[in-house]
Amino acid sequence: MINKKPQERRKRDDRQADVFSIDEWKPKTEVGKLVKNKEITNIDEIIDAGLKIYEPEIVDALVPELESDLLLLGQSKGKFGGGQRRAFKQTQKKTREGNVIKFSTCAVVGNGNGYVGIGFGNSKETLPAREKSVRNAKLNLIKIVRGSGSWESDTNQPHSIPFTVIGKCGSVEVKLMPAPKGTGLKAQSEIVKILKMAGIQDVWSKARGKTSSRLNLIKATFEALKKTLSTHTLLEQEATIGLHEGRASQSKEEQVEKDEE
Repeated sequence: MINKKPQERRKRDDRQADVFSIDEWKPKTEVGKLVKNKEITNIDEIIDAGLKIYEPEIVDALVPELESDLLLLGQSKGKFGGGQRRAFKQTQKKTREGNVIKFSTCAVVGNGNGYVGIGFGNSKETLPAREKSVRNAKLNLIKIVRGSGSWESDTNQPHSIPFTVIGKCGSVEVKLMPAPKGTGLKAQSEIVKILKMAGIQDVWSKARGKTSSRLNLIKATFEALKKTLSTHTLLEQEATIGLHEGRASQSKEEQVEKDEE
């Protein structure tokens, strides 16, 4: 009879290793030391000051509810080139020793409440590539502005975006437009993942160019979301469109409970 207890113990240890502990963290940067000493308690203090995040533990400490997901960047081999989409993009380089295989991944992180980031990673194996992409996504975390900018909407809750934004990368151009409450996310599947992580519930979208290039499509969407924070608005318009930066006053769980009531 095979004893499975060592395997179960190993799996349990792996899950415990993924849990972030601020007491065991030894920061190397000045910002990291301020976060551990609780002199910085809000991620907005870092983002608004334009400081660069060099340690993913900073994001883990200040945004503990952060979630991550892999975007479908590659494609498996299939008959007549019709393979299914997958998270790992495989490339080969021919050398004197033979073919050198590398795997590339793209991860998106977000708390579903105003913060989102994307990152890319590559390695000779799939697991290190995934870990690199998640780490880089945390380092690229941004704050977005949400609102209710649709003329068809009669609410000022931050369920959509306050105005139309356009992001561009290469030949791909992604246009995000405000939508009334209940519309949902009318966009390509990978764009939907990014918008959900950012906490956007309703939006119209339009993409043009070589949209089959997933890498450029993802980058263009991220650039469009960045413009929600850099675009200036009039003070008298902020109350009308429900302009809100970063976290909403209610958490994601509180909002779900309110909708159920």
